[in-house]
Amino acid sequence: MTQKILKTPVESRESYLEIADLSHSFAGTGRDRRILNHVSFTIARGELVCLIGRSGCGKSTILNIVAGFLKPTSGSCLLEGKRVTGPGPDRCVVFQEDALFPWLTVRENIAFGLKSRFMSQKEHFEEVDRFLELVDLHGHGDYLPREISGGMKQRVALARVLIRYPRILLMDEPFGALDAQIRENIQELLVRLWQKSSQTILFVTHDVQEAIALADRVLLLEHNSRQIREELVIQLERPRDRGSEAFQAYCIQLREGL
Repeated sequence: MTQKILKTPVESRESYLEIADLSHSFAGTGRDRRILNHVSFTIARGELVCLIGRSGCGKSTILNIVAGFLKPTSGSCLLEGKRVTGPGPDRCVVFQEDALFPWLTVRENIAFGLKSRFMSQKEHFEEVDRFLELVDLHGHGDYLPREISGGMKQRVALARVLIRYPRILLMDEPFGALDAQIRENIQELLVRLWQKSSQTILFVTHDVQEAIALADRVLLLEHNSRQIREELVIQLERPRDRGSEAFQAYCIQLREGL
């Protein structure tokens, strides 16, 4: 029995992040190379949306435009109706590389996210402690990055941005370098944190199972057209059973699209 996958138009959702008619090109030898071609979609407040596509289709380019690291050739990126013109503390990025400061402890790396907030020393300590607990790193605060595993490093990286309470969290294949079991564990951790915080998340991946496990919706960015080809609404309860017939039906549908 095949599970019917429901699709709903993006336009029917109240916009928190709006990507409108976005195009981007990089200068190449003799002519510009088109990376994005009139891409449009929206994300609602508190949604977890995965952007999936083959390598080189422009997923990370979209993320970099939302982060303010790149300016699009044409089109617009709006957050709560305001145009994104550059980087800002309201948008935080978690990359595949953990990018921790190797000379700082786990606690100090997480605390780095509090630099711009005015807090007493006691409040500062308690807030870091709370996030150590949230990412299951209690008791590891005094370790240096070289003394912990890759999965633990990504938990630190996640805590360091979440402690800033960004309006939107941007994740660029952050678990791609982890072993399969560790990757699944940290995906489940992300979902638990998201459910507690109602954080708005745009998550870039090329992994079909990861997208289905995480997302409210999956947006498929096609390599040839450089446009959003398909939107899948994932109507599965959390936590999601990856071995279920319904989960596998979504995976089959998404793989066919890729």
